[in-house]
Amino acid sequence: MSPRTSVIALFTCFMAGAGVAAAQIPSDTAWTPDDILGAESIGQFQISPDNRWVVSVRSHMDKKKDRTVSNLWLTRVRDGASWALTRGRDNYRSPRWSPDGRSIAFMTSRKTGDGDSASGMQIWVLRLEGGEPYPVTSKARGLRSFEWKGQSSDTIVFAAQEQPSRFEQVRKNNHDDAVAVDDTLDAPPVRLWAVDVSGKKVRRLTENRDWISAFAVSPDGRTAVARISRSLSYNFDQKIPPSTFLVNLETGQRTRIFQDPLMVPSRMRWSRDGDGFYFAFEYSNHPRYRQATVTLMGFYDLETGAVVPVDLDWERGLGSGFDVTPRGFVAQLADGVYVRTAVYLRSRNTWKRRDVRGTHADHLFTIDVSPDGSHVAYATSTANTPTQPYVARLDDFSLKDERRIMTLNPGYARKPKPRTEVIHWRGARGEEVEGLLSYPLNYRAGRPFPLIVSIHGGPAGADRDRWSQRWAYPTVLFNQMGAFVLKPNYHGSSSYGLDWVESIGQGNYYDLEIPDIEAGVDTLIALGLVHPDSVATQGWSNGAILSTELTTRNPGRYKASSAGAGDVEWISDWGNVDFGAAFDNYYFGTNPIDNPEKYIEKSPYFRLGLVRTPTLIFFGTEDRNVPPSQGWSHFRALQQIGKTDVRFVLFKGEPHGLRRLSHQRRKVDEELRWFSRYLFGREDTTNPAVDPGSPLSALMALQSAKRVGGLLGERVNGILVPEVVNSDHTALGRFEVTRAQWREFDTTYVVPTGTGNYPVNNISFEQARQYVSWLSGVTGRAYRIPLHSELEAAAAHVTGGITLDYWAGYMPTIDDLHRLETALKSLKGDAPLLRAAGSFTGDARNPDKIFDLRGNVAEWSLDPQGRRHLFGGSADRPRTLTESRPAAPQYVGLRVARERD
Repeated sequence: MSPRTSVIALFTCFMAGAGVAAAQIPSDTAWTPDDILGAESIGQFQISPDNRWVVSVRSHMDKKKDRTVSNLWLTRVRDGASWALTRGRDNYRSPRWSPDGRSIAFMTSRKTGDGDSASGMQIWVLRLEGGEPYPVTSKARGLRSFEWKGQSSDTIVFAAQEQPSRFEQVRKNNHDDAVAVDDTLDAPPVRLWAVDVSGKKVRRLTENRDWISAFAVSPDGRTAVARISRSLSYNFDQKIPPSTFLVNLETGQRTRIFQDPLMVPSRMRWSRDGDGFYFAFEYSNHPRYRQATVTLMGFYDLETGAVVPVDLDWERGLGSGFDVTPRGFVAQLADGVYVRTAVYLRSRNTWKRRDVRGTHADHLFTIDVSPDGSHVAYATSTANTPTQPYVARLDDFSLKDERRIMTLNPGYARKPKPRTEVIHWRGARGEEVEGLLSYPLNYRAGRPFPLIVSIHGGPAGADRDRWSQRWAYPTVLFNQMGAFVLKPNYHGSSSYGLDWVESIGQGNYYDLEIPDIEAGVDTLIALGLVHPDSVATQGWSNGAILSTELTTRNPGRYKASSAGAGDVEWISDWGNVDFGAAFDNYYFGTNPIDNPEKYIEKSPYFRLGLVRTPTLIFFGTEDRNVPPSQGWSHFRALQQIGKTDVRFVLFKGEPHGLRRLSHQRRKVDEELRWFSRYLFGREDTTNPAVDPGSPLSALMALQSAKRVGGLLGERVNGILVPEVVNSDHTALGRFEVTRAQWREFDTTYVVPTGTGNYPVNNISFEQARQYVSWLSGVTGRAYRIPLHSELEAAAAHVTGGITLDYWAGYMPTIDDLHRLETALKSLKGDAPLLRAAGSFTGDARNPDKIFDLRGNVAEWSLDPQGRRHLFGGSADRPRTLTESRPAAPQYVGLRVARERD
């Protein structure tokens, strides 16, 4: 099915019986929170001037540091060979090739050694011919950004705050950490500086008293274009926009350009010949606020001083960004869930668009173009395909010779990927809404499944057809639980043009998004995909805001809600948020001083008495985008009203997005547990005082095992059969098949007195196969011999069992085995080393309490090709020798598997 699937096509496919059977996913391929939270990511590509190398930034969460760690990697374009340039737990970012291609400058938090007084990010340089990287700056406040000075490979220009004044030093010495809000009088200016990379000599280039927030240096190194903030309150009220200046880097003199105060560049890049610069800017119909916008482009002609609009020939505007080429620029255009990549060819001050062709052309989410325009480095993915980095030639507007330059997250290769489709439905105003639908991993056509509506933030954001698994939206874990996940790009989302993104402004907030989302849910229910009584919602920021509103608008529909950092009461939001007036004034069309009734009307807080949805609330204590007081109000209201369950989790020291790995894991764990209980009806009966790997836990599980008159197992159709327990996507026998259970199948089998709960032994593979076939027939359930990988995954954390190590009291070598075999011959009985199933309770370290996975009898299993194997240790062999010395026949048995309940 094409990724651009309509609802009609989806319905036709569903009615035709499309879909996959319930997946039997081995435990070792199941997704875990750590797979998502610890994932590697890549970006900030930079191609060298000679096109031979790509430097990039590769990041992952570090458990010891409890935060993200980023390092620089170097890739040889010719063959894709890659290696790390930096290592350790410091952060490295923003690599920039020197114009001669012999050095890489970058920013890092790494300290230089004893007595280092620098703080924050500093600039370091690495010479490719060899030697250790070395620092070239040591600013007390750290740096904001930097660039090489034109074609000079000796000088770097950077932006940084001025050094602390005496006034600041006195306050520091007095331990005065009070903060004056929007303090334009004492806030240190951000200025431009230059540093000689060899002599490390720093000189101040400008003496401005305002704050440079972005800059770009011309190819000749003489001029910089700079965006300069003139108000520290701009984020809050957007009254005084930043201005754009040309700065003479020799004299420091600056000249204001862009007479339109609302033309604020978000990115600036000089043309390759230096005759001007390209810039992107946010455009809106509103005369003041820039909350809901499309991104347009312009060109500043240095010779004439003219600002020339660049016609993108695309009404949805710029998407991910742009990069210049000798003939113009390459742009990534907004296209709903996709990105349209295009080359713009310049002829004087007009541009012609040519769409880029190639396998990855509409899924390029990070891109860098080589200085000569002949190569691109990029990251690509789809919602079904994890992100990988590539380099390719850009030839005749096509990506050619695409080569993957390294492999990220190799463990993902063996894990099931969610089937994800782009769907459409009619929402508010009868307009078409686009979204992504991810299927349950155990999806089977013909029956409905639960649904989790996963709502993006913003609201001017969008969900894309790209791999996006993270702490805030762990989609694949929801799919693995057995749920559909719907990601709607509701009215107000970006990437669909100006009319769409502006549609919820000026008082329409909530009024279009909620009908869009509800219509999406209705559509999936009407198609028979989703069970109407099994719908939940979740999201972060604006996703939480809309989730909460859904629970007040349709109280009976949503069985669970997870709301992270979302507003419920808008009057206090206006003054307590860093961008409160700009956001609220725009979306509500007024302010709470002039129209408090409007803010009360829009606030779900005053309708929380209607909520019947069990609600999980998350907040960071240092959130300045949505203050934690909103979470307190939400929690206390639901708690005191008392009509539904509510839980509130605060993350100490966290801003709007969670940064610490431990906090991200806690959030995901809490959310999975909440949905497990309230959406899937699976009660958590664990006792937090009992260590899951302790002997006590194993003993409790052993005593709770099903028994019939003292014999392990349960009666089905009058037959004693093995008890099975769910293990991820497979149900496995809790114990090995016992002698009493086997005798139900083979009435000639002799069970010595008192050994009915011992594992059946001396069983051939053919006998095992006949047993599971018989068991399937008498019970009506499909039993089978387990896969080797299923048993291995279930036993992943089991370190002990009844093997010869247990009996000998040490770990025998092969020579010890020969001597011990003599001693074993003196023991009486057919298999004297066997013990009753579940006897070894000291190390049942698996979450499902499946016993004897590493000992007693070796168990028959199959590999994916259907070849037979013996799994686990046996009582007559040392654990270290199970591969080279298989169990003797009298120590061979089996365990059953079947489809998970």
